[in-house]
Amino acid sequence: MSTSASPYEQDLDRNPGNYAPLTPLSFVERAAYVYPDAPSVVHGKRRDTWKQTYDNCRRLGSALARRGIGQGDTVAAILPNIPAMVEAHFGVPMCGAVLNTLNTRLDAEAIAFMLNHGGAKLLITDREFSPVIEAALAKLGRPLEVIDVDDPEYDGSGRRLGKKTYDELLAEGDPDYAWQGPADEWQAISLNYTSGTTGNPKGVVYHHRGAYLNGVGNILVWGMPQHSVYLWTLPMFHCNGWCFPWTMAANAGTSVCLRKVEVEKIFDLMRRHRVTHYCGAPIVHQTLINAPAELRQGIDWKVNAMVAGAAPPAAVIEGMEKMGFSITHVYGLTETYGPATVCAKQPEWQSLPLADQVQKNGRQGVRYIVEEGLAVMDPETMQTVPADGETMGEIMFRGNITMKGYLKNPKATQEAFRGGWFHSGDLAVMQPDGYVKIKDRSKDIIISGGENISSLEIEDVLYRHPAVMAAAVVAMPDPKWGETPCAFVELKPGAETNEKELVEFCRGRMAKFKAPRAVVFGDLPKTSTGKIQKFALREKAKSASAIDS
Repeated sequence: MSTSASPYEQDLDRNPGNYAPLTPLSFVERAAYVYPDAPSVVHGKRRDTWKQTYDNCRRLGSALARRGIGQGDTVAAILPNIPAMVEAHFGVPMCGAVLNTLNTRLDAEAIAFMLNHGGAKLLITDREFSPVIEAALAKLGRPLEVIDVDDPEYDGSGRRLGKKTYDELLAEGDPDYAWQGPADEWQAISLNYTSGTTGNPKGVVYHHRGAYLNGVGNILVWGMPQHSVYLWTLPMFHCNGWCFPWTMAANAGTSVCLRKVEVEKIFDLMRRHRVTHYCGAPIVHQTLINAPAELRQGIDWKVNAMVAGAAPPAAVIEGMEKMGFSITHVYGLTETYGPATVCAKQPEWQSLPLADQVQKNGRQGVRYIVEEGLAVMDPETMQTVPADGETMGEIMFRGNITMKGYLKNPKATQEAFRGGWFHSGDLAVMQPDGYVKIKDRSKDIIISGGENISSLEIEDVLYRHPAVMAAAVVAMPDPKWGETPCAFVELKPGAETNEKELVEFCRGRMAKFKAPRAVVFGDLPKTSTGKIQKFALREKAKSASAIDS
C-alpha cells in the first residue's frame, strides 16, 4: 500500500500569500481603508470616523509597545461604554498584549485579585471609578502604571490616580504604527473573569481566531446590514461586549456610546442617531417595555433587539414585539465569547398566533453559524438525550468560539472540557424540532419532595402578572419537603399586589405544587449587565427560612 501523501497536500504548503492567522484587528484596518470618513463612534458631542478610530488604536498600540508591553502581557481596563473602550479592543492586542476588561461594579478586593491574577502591567481607568480603584491599588502589593480617562460626558466626582491621562498616552503613540497580527491565531486576545459567586473568579481566555469568528458570526445570525447603528446598552466589559466592538468594525457601522443605562437617554439616542441595533439582558428590555409611551414617540423604523439570558421571560419577548421592536434571542456564557446559540426564526412562525410565536422564540435555539457543536447530554455518560422535550441534560458546546481555558487553572479547565465538550452547567431539553430549551441552571433546580421544579418556569408565569417588573425564584429550605420555591418580586412603579394574589396567580397557570410558597417584595440585586444575582437571594431565602423555623 502506498504511504505517499494525497496529491492535494503535496507541494501545496501554507505561505504568506495563501494563509494568514485570523484576527479581528484586520476589521478596523479594512474599515479605515474602505470607509475612512464613515462614522465609527459617537459619544456626546464627539464624532469619530473610522480613520480617526484606526489612528487612535495604532497610537495606543504604539504607546504600549514603547513601554515594553507585548505578547503575553496584560493590560487591564475599567471603563464605561466610551470611545477609549472601543479603541482598547484593538490597540491593546495590536502590540501583542491581552486586554482584561473589568466589571465596573466590582469591589476593591475583587479588582485587586484580578489585577494580580492576570498580571496586569498597566491599567486604564475612568475617573468615575477612582475610589474603588484607589482602594484596589492599596491591596495590590506592587506598583502598577495607571492611565486616567477624563471623559467630558462624565459630570461626577473622582480624581486622577496616574501620572498620565489617556489622551496624553495616545499623544505619545505613532498613528502609523506598523502593528503585526498574531503569529498564531490561537494567541490570546482577551481575558474575562467569571462572576465568582463562590470562591475566586476564573479567568476566561479568548483567542484571536474566536474573536474574529464571533465578530463575524454576530453579523450573520442577526442579518446586520452594512453600516448598522449600534447603541451600547450592553457593557463592553461583559464578554468583550459579546464581541460587538469587533463586530461593528467588520460591519463598518457606528457605535453610539452610553455611559449608563437610562430609559429616557436610550430613547433619545435612538431617535437622534436612528439606532438600528442594541443588545441587553431581559431586565434592560423589560425596562424599555414599561417606559412611558411618550418616550418612545418618533421611533417609526424597525429597531433590532438582541436579548440573552438563561431564559428571557415570554412576557419580555411578547412586550418587545408589541412595541414594534424585532427581538432575537441568543444564549451563551463568558466561556463561549458571549452568544453561541440563536433562536433562528422559521418563516412559518409568522403565521402563528402571537402567544405561539413567543413560545417558539423563547427557546435558546440552535448553534451559532461559527460554532461547531451544540448538544444536550447526560453529563455522566456523555450521551445525547432524546429530542423529546422532556428528558433533561446539560448543554454542551465545542468549536472555535469556546474559550482556550481558564488562566492558571488547569484543573478547572480539564473539568470544563471533560469528554471533549465544554460543560455549560445549564440544564435543558432538546425539543423535537432540534431546538434547545433551557430548564434551569443545575444549581437553580428546586427539588421539592423528590420533584424537580424549574425556577424559570415559575418566573415566566410571574412576569405575566401586570404588576411585576422583575422576578426571581430560588429554593427555600423546608423541613417537610426539603426545598420549596421562594419568589422575590420587584413591582412596577405605582403597581400593587400581595403575596396571596401572586401565589394564586401562579397556581392558576401551573401545577399547584410548583407555585411559590413565599413571596418577598423589594428591589432585586442585579449585576452590571442586568442579571439578577440569585446567589444573594438564596442567602436571603435561607435566612428567612431559619427565622420562620
